[in-house]
Amino acid sequence: MIGHLRIKSPWKQLAVMIAVSAPLLFAISLDTGTETKIDLSKPGIVQSLKWAQALSSLAFFFMPAFLFAAFTFRAKYFYFLGFRKPEKLNMYILAIACILLAFPFVFWLGQLNQLIPLPESLTKMEKDTGKQLETLLKASSPVDVIVNVIIIALLPAICEEMFFRGALQRVLIYVTRSPWAGIILTAILFSTLHFQFLGFLPRMFLGFVLGALYWYSGSIWTSILAHFVNNAVQVIAVAYAPKYINENPQMPVLTAIISGVAVWAILWYYRRQSTVTYSKVYRTDDLTPTNQFIA
Repeated sequence: MIGHLRIKSPWKQLAVMIAVSAPLLFAISLDTGTETKIDLSKPGIVQSLKWAQALSSLAFFFMPAFLFAAFTFRAKYFYFLGFRKPEKLNMYILAIACILLAFPFVFWLGQLNQLIPLPESLTKMEKDTGKQLETLLKASSPVDVIVNVIIIALLPAICEEMFFRGALQRVLIYVTRSPWAGIILTAILFSTLHFQFLGFLPRMFLGFVLGALYWYSGSIWTSILAHFVNNAVQVIAVAYAPKYINENPQMPVLTAIISGVAVWAILWYYRRQSTVTYSKVYRTDDLTPTNQFIA
């Protein structure tokens, strides 16, 4: 779609991305700079926290991504954020299989992450976050589980993928002129901006997988689906086994290796099926009616 850009310079697009992300960066600075204690025993506090979780997903991830698209593109904002069909329909199934097969390797990375020494202040902050999350995910009925899946699994999957993959990854690939560099940088920022360093390595790996799924499918729906499955499995599991919020499942090295190889194999096959290239996404002035990808 030639002429679809309001802002052509990748560096100016990055500046826009930073500007619209200011509320998220400000919220992170508040979280790390102040110590707030919430009385989780107060009536109605859990419901309020769930509403706050939903609103934060919309305010800090959905809105910045939408504003970036509105400032950068002339029209079809959601389309350029990746809301289109994947190149092949089997990419939906492969995305689900990839994220499910990744769990053993992710758990093993979590074990490695536990060996990294962290400052006492960060450790204490993460323990407090874990207690709060345990209260949020506590379920006394199937309805509670469904609500948790919607608020803590589905909504963040949509909003965070819009922000990190649809907007940020797009910009970073444009700036670096390298899909892999953009995917890796986005994965690092994806994990960093969650500010939960006891799970930094597994979250960074997931960010890498999600970024690859999006790039090679050409559709953000594949990464949203994978992100949702990852979140939902954990929300449901923790509802019945709360100890796993603060305790990483032990995973044998051999199982982790098999998991990692399986994920690599799916991503390799994904790439083999894909026709997405840097030129087709970013060098739109060179496109013709027979070779264009985004028109």
